[in-house]
Amino acid sequence: MSADEERDGVRLTNLDQPLFEGADATKRDLVDYLDAVAGRIVPRLAGRPLSVKRVLRGQKPFMQKNIPKYTPSWVRTVTMWAESSQREVSYALCDDRRTLLWFANQRAVEYHPPLVRAEAWDRPTHMVMDIDPPEPDAFGVAVAAARLVRQAMEDSGLRGAVKTSGAKGVHVFVPLDGGTSIEDVAAATRALAVRAERLDPGLVTTAFIREDRGGKVFLDSTRAGGATVVAAYSPRIRPGTPVSFPVPWDDLDRVTPTDFTVRTAAALLADRDPWADLLPEPQPVPADLIEQGRTIPIARVQAMHEGKRRARARRNT
Repeated sequence: MSADEERDGVRLTNLDQPLFEGADATKRDLVDYLDAVAGRIVPRLAGRPLSVKRVLRGQKPFMQKNIPKYTPSWVRTVTMWAESSQREVSYALCDDRRTLLWFANQRAVEYHPPLVRAEAWDRPTHMVMDIDPPEPDAFGVAVAAARLVRQAMEDSGLRGAVKTSGAKGVHVFVPLDGGTSIEDVAAATRALAVRAERLDPGLVTTAFIREDRGGKVFLDSTRAGGATVVAAYSPRIRPGTPVSFPVPWDDLDRVTPTDFTVRTAAALLADRDPWADLLPEPQPVPADLIEQGRTIPIARVQAMHEGKRRARARRNT
């Protein structure tokens, strides 16, 4: 088979090249996988200003937000203010299979949409808890932490779904009804993390500074609003090219992140879309969570000030 071909009007090149060192996959494997799951992943990306992580031959992976100048005219775009880089950015909107294939041919491996849509930048569609275990091989404690988050959610009147992150942890998603601002969703997420931490402070922590975590699982409540989270079904630039994959709550103890890769995930899906099936209906954010969250310092800001304080203390010793 030729190393070049065309699908949906997109010329695909160098398909037989290794994807990256340790990928155990070629560029063709990436393209074939994304093509197979296009009907599931595109709905997760459509209408959302997209950041992708690409890996070019002989280079380190890099995150791309601004579309390159050679982007085809048929790729839909939107210009938004990027808070992290303090500038206007022209993002792609991956609204169809053709655009997804074009990204795959650009060796875009990871797909990171924000939790908002372009037309409603101030109204998050999901609340997310990113559960990060202390070690790469500690998925079991990430699962235990996810169950604490689930308990805290249910105690607060919320329901959510869980997926592997494709790296070492899991992501818990709560679909929202769009009636809550970015600031209030962020506050509610902080409160939810604190409530989960109180259920088992020996297992989990909300400490943003890594050296303060004491080997515990980190409940990252900072993925709010314009922040991005890797999409369900997205591959990751990790050994074996694993995929962020939906898992029923009752099955979490029976899986590992490496069960789902670009070589295996499409066959496991067959004709199903488990992420669509597992996600509950959109729901309002409880007012008591918002109120509690407003009293909790914003983790990144608090960490910045604490870092400066510690730096001053070191200079004065």
